[in-house]
Amino acid sequence: MILGLRTAIYPTSDLAAAKHWYAQVLELQPYFDEPFYVGFNVGGFELGLIPDGQPGINGPQPLWGVPDASLAHARLIELGATSLEPVTVVGGGIKVAAVMDPFGNRFGVIENPHFDLASVR
Repeated sequence: MILGLRTAIYPTSDLAAAKHWYAQVLELQPYFDEPFYVGFNVGGFELGLIPDGQPGINGPQPLWGVPDASLAHARLIELGATSLEPVTVVGGGIKVAAVMDPFGNRFGVIENPHFDLASVR
């Protein structure tokens, strides 16, 4: 049985730089910080960084919730990401966008007015 998103792991060749960049993006510091793994608690879910990995944009594509996809996409670009997918309305008031982080990974965001936080377990 699948219970829902728990962790999204991003590989990086420069763990210190990735930790710094994601701390800016998430506006928080990691709760777990070791040479083999850095973990951020993002609204009850985990964004993890692993060193010596192979970054890419074609693997799993988690979407991180944001209150405003356009503002989030613009901020990610300001922080050094490269746009992969502009903000797109996909129906029902839902908007998605994606960037490539400075380390070569896809980072997707979603503005979903139907997301029910109370359903998270």
